[in-house]
Amino acid sequence: MGYIPGLRMNRATIALVGSSFLIVLGVIDLESAWQAIDANTIVFLLSMMVVNANLTYAGFFPRALLVLLGFTRSPFGLLIALTLGSGVMSAFFLNDTLALVLTPLTLTLTQALNLNPIPYLLTMAAATNIGSVATLSGNPQNILIASFSGIAYLDFLKALLPIAVAGMAIQIILLWLLYPEVRSPLAVNQSSEKLNISKPFIYQPLFNKTIIITTGLLIAFAAGLPLAQSALVAASLLLITRRLKPQRILKKVDWNLLVMFSGLFILSKVTQKLNLIQPFTQVIDTSAGLITVTSIVSNLISNVPAVLLLEPLIPKDNPQSWLLLAASSTLAGNLTLFGSVANLIVVEAAADLGYRLTFWEHLRFGLPLTTLTLLLVYFWVS
Repeated sequence: MGYIPGLRMNRATIALVGSSFLIVLGVIDLESAWQAIDANTIVFLLSMMVVNANLTYAGFFPRALLVLLGFTRSPFGLLIALTLGSGVMSAFFLNDTLALVLTPLTLTLTQALNLNPIPYLLTMAAATNIGSVATLSGNPQNILIASFSGIAYLDFLKALLPIAVAGMAIQIILLWLLYPEVRSPLAVNQSSEKLNISKPFIYQPLFNKTIIITTGLLIAFAAGLPLAQSALVAASLLLITRRLKPQRILKKVDWNLLVMFSGLFILSKVTQKLNLIQPFTQVIDTSAGLITVTSIVSNLISNVPAVLLLEPLIPKDNPQSWLLLAASSTLAGNLTLFGSVANLIVVEAAADLGYRLTFWEHLRFGLPLTTLTLLLVYFWVS
């Protein structure tokens, strides 16, 4: 609808307008619509955005990656470092933020080393998706599943961490096969002058405060404390500051995503009320059916709406199905350029700097990667 001539609509406004039509038509009343919005999810997502904004301003993400990259200057070493750095950080912080922050850094590094940036952009985009599958705080759809399922943070980590690790290994192998230029283990540039340009400015007081509070947040997650409340406390402590104007932090909050979530919660409630997706119940009754349906729907309407639409069909006391839904909705994002927001962020940022990552270039890597990782999910989780 956003591309219809005369309209200027995005996913957030479409979700909001669609929800208002449902209320006006009497399909759902305003009070029920408001109650359909899951407060835990909205608070958790908003709080993690505030935490990520502080980490971004503190210079944490590029600094962490550059420390890792300091150990290698070879094409293959850079591929491994980008995979591990992007994957590990996305497991604990929202993957979309990482894609936004790390894409310019990846381009700068490949330019300094005179390397083709395409395989490195692919590995960074894929690793942020694959790494985020490991934890409940890694991406928006996992945050949803945390609220719906009640699975403990460490239980989720134990179940899906092997998938994330194996997935990153698979993507390294695929890129090694598809791009011969990344295979060399030899350093291509011994000079550090060019790379110094990409070193971020670190405001040490803000950096120290943010790291301490974020570490405390991760400890709270591991200890089994309520996720939304823990994240809210961390965000609140970070907002008590004299170092950054609050509007700078709030500018980094993706209000579009929060509005879209709210609208989709209402839509999900209506589909449940009208039994519109009941025919899918038998299809997703098996592990293979759930993975297949989730993967297809995720690529048609994106992974967050897919999770919200399928949520009413998943029994609350069936952790296996929730794990399958989380893993397949995330990993399916690697299939095409449009499969995840992280992919689109990478493409747009690269295009702004003069590099073109085409649909087909991505598909020849994304298709085997998605197929292999989803097969891995089927045999590991089922």
